[in-house]
Amino acid sequence: MHIAVCDDNIEELSRISSLLEDYCKERSNLVTYEAFSSAIDLLEVMRLRQFDLLLLDILMPGVSGMDAAKEIRLTNGEIPIIFLTSSREFAVESYRVSAEDYIIKPVRRDEIFPSLDKQLSRLAQEEAYLTLKTGSGIIKLPFSHIVYVEVTNRSLQFALTNNEVKEAYGYLTVYEKDLLTDSRFCKPHRSYVVNLHHVTELDRNGLATVVGKTIPVARDAYAKVKATYMKYLLSSNTRRDTQ
Repeated sequence: MHIAVCDDNIEELSRISSLLEDYCKERSNLVTYEAFSSAIDLLEVMRLRQFDLLLLDILMPGVSGMDAAKEIRLTNGEIPIIFLTSSREFAVESYRVSAEDYIIKPVRRDEIFPSLDKQLSRLAQEEAYLTLKTGSGIIKLPFSHIVYVEVTNRSLQFALTNNEVKEAYGYLTVYEKDLLTDSRFCKPHRSYVVNLHHVTELDRNGLATVVGKTIPVARDAYAKVKATYMKYLLSSNTRRDTQ
């Protein structure tokens, strides 16, 4: 897992880097990181290479961490972002860029280590994939790339995080068994399976997703779907705006 950490406070950047060093030694030598003192520098480097996780300070001069997150989300809806900040006032806004976590400074190892553990686990989990037969051939489709699956008659539409849609023919039951063994997925309606990791909101209209599609929830399934979504958020600790 390759991490980018960005903070304009050099002392704080050094402190967080030290925590990452400790994490690498104690937990996994598969973790590497790069440190940035400005969001602009980070955005420039992201045009050249990929990261698996971003640790962003919010309150930075010029381009703030929140500004950087919004720009990143224009082209990358998948990369996990954890905000490290001295202020709680941006907690609600962090939901809008699908932040994975929101940790108040000074960052403590008992907070950041579990978050890093979950990201390592997520990367391992994302190795799961479907083998999909489409009109153009057979493709390997990682679970993490799937936002939702929709069935219309015998046509299956696999909507992906990059806004592509892969079409296959068959029955939803062929794929849903594998998908529903993963805690990220649920079936809110007989015609849909949705990845809760890519859901931004649940209300009476349905499950709003990062690609702009709202997935309907069957009336008799709403309570169960709501409970499943809340359980997913709590068990994965995808967002922390208190403590």
